[in-house]
Amino acid sequence: MKRTVPLLATAAILALSLSACGSSSGSSGGSAESSSSEQSGSALQKVKDAGVLTVGTEGTYRPFSFHEGSDLTGYDVEVIKAVGEKMGVEVKFQETQWDAIFAGLDAGRFDAIANQVAINPEREKKYLFSQPYTVSEGVVVTKSDNTDITSFDSLKGKKTAQSLTSSFYEAAKAAGATIEPVEGWAQSVTLLKQGRVDATVNDKLTFLDAQKTNPDDSIKIAAESEDKSESAVTLRKGSEDLQEAIDDALDELRKDGELASISEKYFGEDVSK
Repeated sequence: MKRTVPLLATAAILALSLSACGSSSGSSGGSAESSSSEQSGSALQKVKDAGVLTVGTEGTYRPFSFHEGSDLTGYDVEVIKAVGEKMGVEVKFQETQWDAIFAGLDAGRFDAIANQVAINPEREKKYLFSQPYTVSEGVVVTKSDNTDITSFDSLKGKKTAQSLTSSFYEAAKAAGATIEPVEGWAQSVTLLKQGRVDATVNDKLTFLDAQKTNPDDSIKIAAESEDKSESAVTLRKGSEDLQEAIDDALDELRKDGELASISEKYFGEDVSK
């Protein structure tokens, strides 16, 4: 996946970074610290005074942020809308291409990003993160009747279908697999079902989304990585009070089951923890 891209290591199998999705470290034209220092006053108070939490998202990243007709929807969209309701403010979206989304946050075009931004050390130097609302692992997917592959280690000597630009290519290669290059998930599954490859390594959310949309009992998850990718709402440094308010809202959504309900709607299981 583009935004979550877990780097799975067995020895080095993967430091997680969807789609996603591999995503960039979130660099931008200016520093988040200097941008936030130019803004005076409480980030939370500004949101409350305006009655609006402005959120950057792509709007083209199914199933997280996309359009059904003219309506913006998706997992991330519904989660942040529910957060806004708990905070007592309206959520307004600024649709922005991924390559410009961090620059938009730095420039103050929006208060936060909700777009499957994976938490990693490099981003944590520049930005604040809420508690995670999406947790995912890298998975090995095989045909349902395959009994040979039960772990990443058992990929050694096997053939896997992988996009060469994905971190999962590196995962499969590190595990000792022979790689069959493909353009994406759909082609990987086609080759797998045809018996031309033994497996494909991908993000669990990709598998769950595909199974939710088009259930297919001919394939299965044969193994999951121990490493996990966590995605969260992203904010500028200096927005600690807004970060705390979003965390409080997420806590409420967990307790009342709404976060799990949104997750199950899109993925068939709770991927929020």
